[in-house]
Amino acid sequence: MDFTKNTCRDFVEVLASSEPVPGGGGAAALVGAIGTALGDMVGSLTVGKKRYADVEDEILSLKAKCAELERTLLDQVEADAEGFRPLAKAYGIPKDDPDRERILEEATVKACEVPMRIMELCCEALETVGIFAEKGSRLALSDAGCGAVCLKAALEAASLNVFINTKSLKDRAEAARINGKCEEMLVKYTAMADGIYSEVRGKFLS
Repeated sequence: MDFTKNTCRDFVEVLASSEPVPGGGGAAALVGAIGTALGDMVGSLTVGKKRYADVEDEILSLKAKCAELERTLLDQVEADAEGFRPLAKAYGIPKDDPDRERILEEATVKACEVPMRIMELCCEALETVGIFAEKGSRLALSDAGCGAVCLKAALEAASLNVFINTKSLKDRAEAARINGKCEEMLVKYTAMADGIYSEVRGKFLS
């Protein structure tokens, strides 16, 4: 089931239910897509304006990138659900099954892949939102700031969906490797998001 084809109300209702999916990963992907779209909107309000003619080509290029990121992030809503199902199934394997631990370990590593991908996409989107905030229409500056806030939230939310899985891995070296990649993204891009937010906020309160 492609949850992104539902209404917003339907999505929230199933998210609040006891259904195992969508969960935090799917919600992070959706919020990331919304944050990216907010940046894209700044671009839309910039293109065609004489005041921004000197950056129009760059803005158009960024808009094309955002459109692809939005689509890909939305695809991760269903991908996250699909990635979780093998793990949920693995937990149901009888404890006396000799293959249980191996299957569970493989499914746990697999369940980390989509939230890590969501993180990577949010990082890419933050790069574009930062440029929109710097060069885009001043009339939509708040939207760029909102986009950065949403993307930071999505980035951090996706990371928790990685960490809950790496916590249970028997292979601690693999867990450390995955966690390390996540931490690198968090350190760099939460700071970037905070910088965009502070810059935008400062424009309104100075």
